[in-house]
Amino acid sequence: MATYVVRGGTVFDGNGGAPRRADVLIRDGKVVSLLDAGACQNVDAQEIDARGKWVMPGFVDLHTHYDAEVEVRPELSESVRHGVTTIALGSCGLSMAVGNARDLADMFCRVEGIPREIVFPLLQDRVTWTGPAGYLDHLDSLALGPNVAAMLGHSTIRAAAMGIGRSVDPKAKPTRLEMDAMLSMIDEALDAGYIGLSVNTLPWDKMDGEAHRSSPTPSVFASWKEYRTLTAPLRARGRVFQGVPNIETKINAVLFMIESLGILRPSLKTMIIAMMDPRAARMTVPLVDPAVRLFNALGARFRFQALPNVFDLWTDGLEVPILEEIGAGTEALHLTSLAARSDLLRDPAYRARFKRDWGRAILGKAYHRNLAETKIVDAPDASLIGKSFAEVGDERGISAIDAFLDCQADHGNDLRWYTVVANDRPEWLRKIVNHPGILVGFSDAGAHLRNMAFYNFPLRLLKMVQDAEREGRPIMTVSRAVQRLTSEIADYLGLEVGRLVPGARADLVVVDPAHLDDSIEELHEAEMDGFGGLRRLVRRNDEAVPLVMIGGKPAWSNGSFADDLGRVRGYGQALRVASSAA
Repeated sequence: MATYVVRGGTVFDGNGGAPRRADVLIRDGKVVSLLDAGACQNVDAQEIDARGKWVMPGFVDLHTHYDAEVEVRPELSESVRHGVTTIALGSCGLSMAVGNARDLADMFCRVEGIPREIVFPLLQDRVTWTGPAGYLDHLDSLALGPNVAAMLGHSTIRAAAMGIGRSVDPKAKPTRLEMDAMLSMIDEALDAGYIGLSVNTLPWDKMDGEAHRSSPTPSVFASWKEYRTLTAPLRARGRVFQGVPNIETKINAVLFMIESLGILRPSLKTMIIAMMDPRAARMTVPLVDPAVRLFNALGARFRFQALPNVFDLWTDGLEVPILEEIGAGTEALHLTSLAARSDLLRDPAYRARFKRDWGRAILGKAYHRNLAETKIVDAPDASLIGKSFAEVGDERGISAIDAFLDCQADHGNDLRWYTVVANDRPEWLRKIVNHPGILVGFSDAGAHLRNMAFYNFPLRLLKMVQDAEREGRPIMTVSRAVQRLTSEIADYLGLEVGRLVPGARADLVVVDPAHLDDSIEELHEAEMDGFGGLRRLVRRNDEAVPLVMIGGKPAWSNGSFADDLGRVRGYGQALRVASSAA
């Protein structure tokens, strides 16, 4: 492997201390030394000029759904180009660790907005492993771009132990043998080096396929007694319990906090999605803030995942998870035929159900449902573009919801619209990213391909911090922001990445602070190779990241990947959590 000197940059080592101008010497994939700028002379090395730029450890993305994409394009280049050098997959109770191709596709595709017609045959061809350890070995065999670590999905092991039918039967409870089978798979996964176990308690996430279409995923049907039994080995071995709370209730997130407590037992590292400032529930942050602080003061090791950016969504027709929170939304999305869906949307009885569900004052909801706060961005009828559904209703002399249903029935998935769900108030977003009870993440990279574009979330945090400092209202230092994006996450997950120190793996990113500007919000649609022409929604501002190194090799440099095909194959590796991690 080549020797490199990244020369003259302002180096943030990931530990949160003051930065310094330094030369970073890299040899054989490791950081050899950090010397004062200009001190690293007479070294036979390839030089990389980082003067005027920031040099920091590669970013860690703790919540992705790359489980399908890694099989097609293991370079995961959309994350790499933004400086992400380590990702974790297997979130939200969903992983590919065990099971047959049909069940895995049915559990994964609708929840994550990924075409089943692509994923199912792919898994039929690829799934040869028979358990969690074999799956991690399989990841080892792929020509990975970034480093990849894995969570074990509870839905996955529940379906494997109980059979998919029993696992989604609300009347079925796992037998002792089935519980033992799940515990055995967890032990195998932890022995192999998995981060921990992920579960899902949110009934809005629905099954794909035909056999159990529109059922919630298997993890939703578990009792808290089942969850508690399965967290025991995590607690004993210092591993992570990740969850999706059921926001239809007010107490569900508290149950996760209670589970994290360590009274008369070891505390449990527990993280859930997500601390946000939603338009639908403005009291969320004021309520969860003191609860998180209290439980952690009592010995819990609890964290919310959080994004440092506006949470906005684009939608083709009805194809977005937030519409699954109402029964009538699921009823429409249950239909795979767009013609049949259009007929349903025109039916007066269905419309009455939809309006009743839409207006119901349920305890928790993700979407504010204010159709004045929407924007139609594309449609076969050009007169609709740029208008909200409320404005269309006003023009037609009908209600906003009737206009919404009419447009959906007329245009199906050719209708594309936009809305902001959360984090639209900058002062509250700044409080969230500075909160001690959060981990920065929840990009959902690799999922909701037409809905969300959060791949560059680390750059958006760095921009927020730099802007706040320039405004004279600092929220944290750049060093602290780098720590939040690197070692803080890595340490919580038990991964040996996230620092630029001698002996560390040479995963690093060079950031040009001059280009942390409004271009960071530029939106693009990029075709995904191997996904049937599907165009992914992304934000890109490549000038902000002139260099990304993974394992001591330049993977992304000055707007180009390592080879002419735009691929970064074989740079990263499948990471294992050390057995002693706590």
